[in-house]
Amino acid sequence: MKEKIEEILYKVEKPSRYIGGEKNSYKKEINENIIRFGFAFPDIYEVGMSHLGMHIIYNLLNEVDDIFCERIFAPWIDMEGILRKENLPLFTLETYTQIKDLDIIGFTLQYELSYSNILNMLNLGGIPLRSSERNESDPIVIAGGPCAYNPEPLAEIVDIFLMGEGEELLIEFFDIYRKIKKDGLGKKQLLEKVSKIEGVYIPSFYEFRYAEDGTIKAFVPKNEEYPAKIKKRIVKDINKTFYPEKVIVPFADIVHDRAMVEIFRGCTRGCRFCQAGMIYRPIRERKSDKVLELADKLLKSTGYEEISISSLSTSDYSQLNELVRGLIDRYISKRIGVSVPSLRLDSFSIKLIEEIQKVRKTGLTFAPEAGTQRLRDVINKGIEEKDLTYAVTNAFELGWNSVKLYFMIGLPTETFEDLDGIADLAKKVVDIYYKTPKENRRKGLKVTISTSSFVPKPFTPFQWEPQDEIDTLVEKQMYLKDKLKLKKITYNYHDSKTSFLEGVFARGDRRLCNVLIKAFEKGCRFDGWQEQFQYDRWMEAFSECGVDPHFYANRKRDYKEILPWDHIDVGVTKKYLINENEKAKDEKLTRDCRLSCTGCGINNGFIGGVC
Repeated sequence: MKEKIEEILYKVEKPSRYIGGEKNSYKKEINENIIRFGFAFPDIYEVGMSHLGMHIIYNLLNEVDDIFCERIFAPWIDMEGILRKENLPLFTLETYTQIKDLDIIGFTLQYELSYSNILNMLNLGGIPLRSSERNESDPIVIAGGPCAYNPEPLAEIVDIFLMGEGEELLIEFFDIYRKIKKDGLGKKQLLEKVSKIEGVYIPSFYEFRYAEDGTIKAFVPKNEEYPAKIKKRIVKDINKTFYPEKVIVPFADIVHDRAMVEIFRGCTRGCRFCQAGMIYRPIRERKSDKVLELADKLLKSTGYEEISISSLSTSDYSQLNELVRGLIDRYISKRIGVSVPSLRLDSFSIKLIEEIQKVRKTGLTFAPEAGTQRLRDVINKGIEEKDLTYAVTNAFELGWNSVKLYFMIGLPTETFEDLDGIADLAKKVVDIYYKTPKENRRKGLKVTISTSSFVPKPFTPFQWEPQDEIDTLVEKQMYLKDKLKLKKITYNYHDSKTSFLEGVFARGDRRLCNVLIKAFEKGCRFDGWQEQFQYDRWMEAFSECGVDPHFYANRKRDYKEILPWDHIDVGVTKKYLINENEKAKDEKLTRDCRLSCTGCGINNGFIGGVC
């Protein structure tokens, strides 16, 4: 197999995507006792290798003697074409093993528009798409990640969903798998056994019943032994849990080509559009001395020249200044840079930015999310215009000349006055630059305004809200494009049709499985890549399956409606989400729950006390 792959590598655009053997990748002796697991990322190598979760799980599992975790990525169009032409199967990077020969394949679900790639990867590996069509010789297909919190669009494809954080959950799963394999039992016995693990959801053990209007009438376990609610798993103390001291170093550039240390999980801000801020609760910090220790080991084992500290809202880390100064002092002489993403405007530290620029200066990125204070209050962003002006004023005086601002369009209650606010903020940033004394500012101002289209997500206060129609989003994009035709300002926006499809699958149910398979059969894959997205073929698939996509994306839900993900328990209660939605309508803010508990529900049954 390896020889056959090597023969075709010269024909593809980026052969380094497919060769494996990178520094810090694993090699293990394969025997009958080893469990072979494929960590499958349903996108190209450069994207998957930038995902921190992959590095954590890859190293966690490979440190277990009898588990061999290998990597599988979606081949790009050129490689796929050659594989199909030469009748070659999809393979793992570590050993060039065809994926059909693995025991288990685990997909990480990071983005709804990667679902068609999951089908393409299974098909390229010679594995039947539907779980009901796979036999004992086929690998078990599992999945986890943020999109797994609504598992239903993949319910007929994935055998087992793992809900929540995987470090402890995966080890428990493999303990049972190991025993089942040793005892010579089959897939049915495995499913029965693992269904008793907290955090495991097996869709074939449940059925949905629908009302005449297309809404869900009931969610029913097929056996009373199966839990009616599947509770997510969390790691309670991230200081004690596994974190890799080395990561794979790619041969070619990837999206985030640097060492990364996770400094905390969760977020306390409560932005009402943000799924991650709800599903990753409660907040748990890693101690700064532990972060410094991990950073040191990662840099030594990889040779990277940049360390990034990772979290949902880095500015909220309680020891941030101490940590950044420690990293700078430790590595400034070696010219190793420190990247601090996810800074909030209201906690933008000038002293912190001065520390960061001692090594290297990069562009600054902020996310006001909305153009007016009214709409920022609706979404509970909790920042004001003065926070932005203060931040960019000081940044320009310190020598920055590149600023990126991220906004969303299509948010609930949005008006064209809110869009005007985006353009006004962009102009104010330019004005602030030119008011900065010439001796302080750098030449070559560049202000980039980016807008994404709001997609209502499960387990957010806006999960009941309708998504803007495609034509409405296009109208708003063109309105802003006209308003932002100014020197020094670049305007970028997402394709509204891809946002629409994302919205369909974000809040979809099992009836989308047929659509997904039909779209794949029509050639849909890499839907998140604009040049590959085939909207018309998707619409044909919906039509042929008798499914109305607008029912999922553009319809307002009633609070009493059963939602496709109501059987998943993330700890944040529906009562809390409803209350937050109502507060949004009244433009009322909810305080940061670091100040005092806001009653989201995560303390009840998940951590047993104050966060």
